[in-house]
Amino acid sequence: MHSRRFGRLNWPVSEVGYGLWGMGGWSGSNDDESLASLERSVALGCTFFDTALAYGMGKSEQLLAQVLRRHRDKKLYVATKIPPGNMKWPALSSYSLDEVFSPDHIRRSTETSLTNLGLSSVDLQQFHVWSDTWAKDDRWHRAVDDLKREGLIKGFGISINRWEPASVLRALETGLVDSVQVVYNVFDQNPEDELFPACRARNVAVIARVPLDEGSLTGTMTRDMRWPEGDWRNLYFTPDKLTETLDRVEALKGDVPPGMTLPELALRFILANPDVSTLIPGMRRLRHVEANLGISDGRTLDQGLIGRLKKHRWTRTYVVV
Repeated sequence: MHSRRFGRLNWPVSEVGYGLWGMGGWSGSNDDESLASLERSVALGCTFFDTALAYGMGKSEQLLAQVLRRHRDKKLYVATKIPPGNMKWPALSSYSLDEVFSPDHIRRSTETSLTNLGLSSVDLQQFHVWSDTWAKDDRWHRAVDDLKREGLIKGFGISINRWEPASVLRALETGLVDSVQVVYNVFDQNPEDELFPACRARNVAVIARVPLDEGSLTGTMTRDMRWPEGDWRNLYFTPDKLTETLDRVEALKGDVPPGMTLPELALRFILANPDVSTLIPGMRRLRHVEANLGISDGRTLDQGLIGRLKKHRWTRTYVVV
């Protein structure tokens, strides 16, 4: 497993990390399987784990805590997130800071996460949504400073709204943000335009989330696929969106080199960008852990292939309902 420097925090983190959203309550998740997958990732050298208080209302944090207790001899970096106080995703500019990240909510959520994780200090605390209209409000500045000063958190980051990579640029100017978490994959290449250069200039770490586009880039989805009632993927992949997505997946398959799988290509594309500190695929099964962590082998894509993959860029938006 290869490591990369995590921005100005200077942590040596595994370039392939672990996203724990799925094990917090997605349909089909199994706790025993999730724990076995986490254990296998540690054995393979994964050192960066990204969870959130909202994942199963603390469940994924509590699962991770069981693994952390068994590996106190290893330095495993833990990142979690503070949910929006109004529990609405994405954040809208019309929401006030008090609705989303009041100082009391920031502290209370952090203390709850620490209890769930069984830790006295978490490496990285993040806002789970963001609007740059709050960037200059010094109430969250003071709240974050207090958490750092008291040793409850070591670093602070922002998880950016899906498909809004430029919506954090003013927050970066405060100097308080140590990392950003952003959707970045073969389809969603927009962070390369403004966000990555801004992070590079300020030595801010980049966490690439949704590297496999919520499953479409695994190449296993079908056009008639549906999920159980209540599964959020029914909203993400509505029938019309699923059709368009899979049309693009079929086009991408034409650029997969011989001997390489589609998900391997998708992850190697992200690692080809030196601005990325770590990527965090969601993994609930052992075979996914072994396949995804196995790409951290030092091999790189040739520039010709990267150029062809650039042509699959897809600028997407969402409608808030």
